[in-house]
Amino acid sequence: MFKRHRHRSHPPGVLAVLVRRGADFAAAEDALQEALIEAVRTWPADPPRDPKGWLVTAAWRKFLDATRSDTARRRREDLVEEEPPRGPAPAVDDTLQLYFLCAHPSLTPSAAVALTLRAVGGLTTRQIARAYLVPEATMAQRISRAKRTVSGVRFDRPGDVATVLRVLYLVFNEGYSGDVDLAAEAIRLTRQLAASIDHPEVAGLLALMLLHHARRASRTAPDGSLVPLAEQDRGRWDRASIAEGIAILQRALARDRLGEFQAQAAIAALHADAPGADRTDWVQIVEWYDELARLTDSPVVRLNRAVAVGEADGPRAGLAALAALDEAVPRHAAVAAYLHERDGDPVTAARLYVEAARKAADLAERDHLTRQAARLNALLSR
Repeated sequence: MFKRHRHRSHPPGVLAVLVRRGADFAAAEDALQEALIEAVRTWPADPPRDPKGWLVTAAWRKFLDATRSDTARRRREDLVEEEPPRGPAPAVDDTLQLYFLCAHPSLTPSAAVALTLRAVGGLTTRQIARAYLVPEATMAQRISRAKRTVSGVRFDRPGDVATVLRVLYLVFNEGYSGDVDLAAEAIRLTRQLAASIDHPEVAGLLALMLLHHARRASRTAPDGSLVPLAEQDRGRWDRASIAEGIAILQRALARDRLGEFQAQAAIAALHADAPGADRTDWVQIVEWYDELARLTDSPVVRLNRAVAVGEADGPRAGLAALAALDEAVPRHAAVAAYLHERDGDPVTAARLYVEAARKAADLAERDHLTRQAARLNALLSR
């Protein structure tokens, strides 16, 4: 199940129980929120033995109370008889099932992902907006529209695999970034999905997660500062996870049904398999970025490709690739600073590092970029 965290909106499994028992998604979510408020008020003085069972019962009662005002007496009595019994709730892990149910056909893929991240993944609207590269207010409106769309809809038609994969990928990224610790849970759910569905992109996503997660211990220094990939201690990488990820990826690629997660995993595998940063096969990485850009047409992919081009063909080639991109793309200034520094222009690089730090999405990244700017300014002042 999901780890407890202050950002989590709903305890895992409770919402699924309410939906299975006939509550539509919006009403179930409202009832659970009211139950949580009651829990905050009563639990400190009288904590229940079975918190999940307490929440299921309390939320169901809230749902029934809300329904009574609009439902005929006979239907009201039928619903009362359906109230879950007291005692522990069934120990069933239906998180992955709920991901599929929230990816409802009545929603667009982007709306389904946003709603699932908010209702099931427990991410905040701000975190989801950052993942989508849109303002928080825009994402709040998108989630509200999604809730209205599915209000009153029976969740008996699950969504497609592609939407669920996108949700799992974004949940993993939030966990991997350190903002919320969901990376291990995303890997666990993706393993479940891979065991139940023979799909090369599911395997590609699992390989990608394993390869990234294998480097997690080396991504930050003891003081919490970010450690760039080239400076990471490769002895701390989890070689078992790397080997597993590469093996899964090779089997998926052999099926010749390339997708974006397989392409991303191939790039991650080339980094993970290199004995040292100076022996990275950047030419092949550029080729994989070309495939990934063809599949996604993503500005973030093209930004990362510019870095790879700079490593493979020199910083000026990287800057030429970067020039074709909109400067509003996140981390554009950081990439430009890095390439200018490598091209022997520390003045421009220092200025761009300061600009990039000002635009950074999280504190660790901002501190790293600020230190880079300070390092160059110290050299220039000598």
